[in-house]
Amino acid sequence: MSETIKLHCEIPDELTGMRLDQALAQLFPDYSRGQLTKWIKAGEVMVDNTQRRPRDKVHSGEQIQIRATLQVQDDHWQAEALHLDIVYEDEEVLILNKPAGMVVHPGAGNHQGTLVNALLNHAPSLIHIPRAGIVHRIDKQTTGLLMVAKTLRAHNSLIGQLQERTVLREYQAVVGGVLTAGGTVDAPLGRHHIDRKRMAVTDSGKPAVTHYRVIERFRAHTHIRCKLETGRTHQIRVHMAYIRHPLVGDPVYGGRMHGKGLSEACREAVTGFRRQALHAGVLGFEHPASGELVSWEVPIPDDMQQLIHALQTDMTITESS
Repeated sequence: MSETIKLHCEIPDELTGMRLDQALAQLFPDYSRGQLTKWIKAGEVMVDNTQRRPRDKVHSGEQIQIRATLQVQDDHWQAEALHLDIVYEDEEVLILNKPAGMVVHPGAGNHQGTLVNALLNHAPSLIHIPRAGIVHRIDKQTTGLLMVAKTLRAHNSLIGQLQERTVLREYQAVVGGVLTAGGTVDAPLGRHHIDRKRMAVTDSGKPAVTHYRVIERFRAHTHIRCKLETGRTHQIRVHMAYIRHPLVGDPVYGGRMHGKGLSEACREAVTGFRRQALHAGVLGFEHPASGELVSWEVPIPDDMQQLIHALQTDMTITESS
């Protein structure tokens, strides 16, 4: 599915001598420099009726004509009237609190019931934004905050901030074992060499950095807060398992349950927690339109609250016995 884009402008004096791709990125901020470069190389950008290369210099008064094809979303993605927990929305961005169990993007075996299906019903214009405006994702069974770009300008801005590592993303998690202090895991992540559906710490992986600090310690578990510098797939889950403190309930990286000596009620709460105990609680960035720093915070969901309460109660029983 695609649409034709027609744009026109004149090179102003202040851009004289600049590369064509750089000048276009300033003149048409709704489109990424990468997209504009593709159009230049495809011959869809004319400068005074001639084709140029991305590195060619531009001069004051030159006329820019762009007639290009913009690929939009897969036309098999269908809008569905699904509930969205919207925390904030304006003309540029939408912030929502994703529940456990909701897949972000349609894919094999998940063509319906996804966050994208719900977003296209709520804001049909998102069909014209790459990936329906979703610039980052959280796992199906992870809860919490996600940002959605409603315009191309917002999409380019948020992608840029993610690449520059300036987006604030903080999570809460419950892990096995007792952490004595906070710390940092700086270990590259890539696909597991055997199971390609899993991620693993590997020398050939991409840089990944997770900072964590202790919120509360229990008899055999720890409630922590994690701050991401990077946003690799399964990053917190893999990093915490790597230092032998896997997330409670993690079906992929969880390993053996911690909990020797727990009360029966607490043991049932831990073993009965059927998803990774992970919640994206804080999100912040520079607003694409105003340039102001904005942030949101949502509390942990009921199931994690109940898990933490069970661990706190177990501590109370231990201390009183």
